[in-house]
Amino acid sequence: MKAMLLFSATGLIVIQATLAQSSAPLIAPGSDVRALLVEHVDERKQSVGIVVGVIEPTGKRVVSYGRPAKNDNRPLDGDSVFQIGSVTKVFTSLLLSDMVQHGEVKLDDPVSMYLPKGITMPMHGGSRITLRHLATHTSGLPRDPSNPSSPDPDNPYLGYSIEQFYQFLSTYKLTRKAGSQYEYSNLGGGLLGQVLAKHAGVDYATLVKTRICDPLGMNSTRAHITANLNKRLVTGHSERLDPVPMLDLAVIPGASVLRSTANDLLIFLAAVLGYEKTPLAPAMSAMLDHPQSTGAPGLEIALGWHISTINGTRFVWHNGGLGGCGSFIGYDPKSRMGVVVLSNSETPAIADQIGFHLLDQQAQRRGADEKTETEKESEQR
Repeated sequence: MKAMLLFSATGLIVIQATLAQSSAPLIAPGSDVRALLVEHVDERKQSVGIVVGVIEPTGKRVVSYGRPAKNDNRPLDGDSVFQIGSVTKVFTSLLLSDMVQHGEVKLDDPVSMYLPKGITMPMHGGSRITLRHLATHTSGLPRDPSNPSSPDPDNPYLGYSIEQFYQFLSTYKLTRKAGSQYEYSNLGGGLLGQVLAKHAGVDYATLVKTRICDPLGMNSTRAHITANLNKRLVTGHSERLDPVPMLDLAVIPGASVLRSTANDLLIFLAAVLGYEKTPLAPAMSAMLDHPQSTGAPGLEIALGWHISTINGTRFVWHNGGLGGCGSFIGYDPKSRMGVVVLSNSETPAIADQIGFHLLDQQAQRRGADEKTETEKESEQR
C-alpha cells in the first residue's frame, strides 16, 4: 500500500494505491482524478467531499478530496462511511441470485408465496408478480408507496409501519401486466429484501451481513450504524450544501438502507470481476444472464444491475442518492476494470457523471489502442 497526502487551499487530498509494479493504469492517473474532484468540490460547489475508488488489472487505488462535513476538517479516505442509497438494490438482488443458486427460491416464484397470510399482491390480467420482476423493476409497482404520512418532509418514511406497507400492497391496482414494462421501483426493491429475509428467517441486516459482507470481508458495509462506523460516517448535504439528516428506511431496507465505503465496494468489485475467489461467484455471474430492454436506447436491466452501451462498450452499473449522499458503482466486464464514486451531497448525478466519465474515458482509450493494433496488423499483411 502506498499513500500520498496533498494539501490544497481548501482541503486535504488523499491518494491511496495498491498497484502492481511497472504497470500503467487503464483509468486516468490519480492526478487527473484528483483534478476532477477539485473541480466538482471547489469550482462547481457541487459537494463537500468525494471519494473515488478504481480497480483494474494493475490493482486498486483510492483518490479523495474534501471533508466529511463543512465543519469537519478531517480528510476523507477509502474508509469514510457513506449512505449508498439504491446501490443497496445490487446487494438485495445478489441475495436473490445466491438463494436461487442454492435452491432456496426460484426467480419466477410468485412473491405471494413469501408474504404473510392475509396479505395479497396486486395482479393484472391474471399475471402474478415474481421475484424476478422485483429485481428487474418490471413488476408494475410504482416507484414508492403513496401512503407514508411522516410529519417531517425531509424524512418521508419516519414512523412508516410494516402494516401500512402491506396495506398499500393489498389495495394497489396494477395498470399493466407484470413483466411487460420497465419502471424503476424503490417499493419493489424494498419488498424483495423483505420477502427474502422473511424466507431466510432473519432480518435484512443479518441476511446481507452473513451471506455477502462476512464472506467477502466487507466489514464496513452494514444496514445499521455501529459505534465504529459512526466515527467514520460522513454528513450528507443538500444541493445547497446544507446538512441533511439520515433517513428512516426500516420498512423497506432492501431498497436503500446500506452504508459502505470505497474500500469495501472495491472488495465487492474485485469479487464481481474475478480478481478474488468467492463462493458468491456463480450468483454474481448469474445476475447478468438474462438482461432485458428498458425501452431506453442503449440501456438494459439485469438482476439489480443496469447495463449501458456507450461508444460500443457495455458498462454494468448502479447509482444511488439518499440522505444527502450520492453513489455510483460500475464496471466494464471486458477490461475487468471498475469505478466507485461516493459524494456527500445530493447534487443530482454528480457521482454518475464522474463514474461514467472515468469508465468511458478508459473505453475510448482502449478503442483507440485496438484500432492502432488493427492498423499495424493490416500494414504487416
